[in-house]
Amino acid sequence: MTSLEKPDVGTTTVRWRWPSVHPEGRKFALIGAAITLIFALMAWETLAWPMAGVTIWILAFFRDPIRTFPRGEGVIVSPADGLVTMIATVPPPRELAGPDGLGDEPMTRVSIFMSVFDVHINRTPIAGTIRRVVYISGKFLNADLDKASEENERQHILVEGDDGTRIGFTQIAGLVARRIVPFVKPGDIVAGGQRIGLIRFGSRVDVYLPAGTQPRIALGQRAIAGETVIARIGEAERVYGTAL
Repeated sequence: MTSLEKPDVGTTTVRWRWPSVHPEGRKFALIGAAITLIFALMAWETLAWPMAGVTIWILAFFRDPIRTFPRGEGVIVSPADGLVTMIATVPPPRELAGPDGLGDEPMTRVSIFMSVFDVHINRTPIAGTIRRVVYISGKFLNADLDKASEENERQHILVEGDDGTRIGFTQIAGLVARRIVPFVKPGDIVAGGQRIGLIRFGSRVDVYLPAGTQPRIALGQRAIAGETVIARIGEAERVYGTAL
């Protein structure tokens, strides 16, 4: 299968219910609302209206919609909402490598870029046990650049399924993002599609697929965290890709 063919992404459930706001964003929204109220009480309408818009944007940015993990054996779901900008074969980062990690051989990496308009709650690609959580401080380059995976602020997470399958993924901060917020720690048991963290204000997530597993997603396709099937463990069907 080539990147021009229609990919098999599994079933995505469409819902119209109003999403909740993650607690991490409520304090920012409250600050914005308070400033808006002060401007309004002082009749500074030229400041009150823009601040009200910023507050609404904050609520939208930290929205936390319900997601349904798809049925099926060996499904690997997207850990992030966003656009698939790169599919490449690369060695795993050293923080995820080694005999008790992803090994040292090149593997398929799928990169998903989150704009400031996407949901920024990240989710685990499979059910299992969190084996590693490694945070690294760094630069704030454009998260869509390939070198951002080695130079930017980032957090590596390794999860091991009940069948021994190990999947690594990396949260990468970008130009606007300034903090990665983890929800899990080593030893935690997680369900498929469970919330594992967020990155504030624009970022990227890299997923490293197990050996012998190739993506079922194409360049330029939008993914939904916790729902879009990006691969099935052991399937060798391939989508070739480079950075957009």
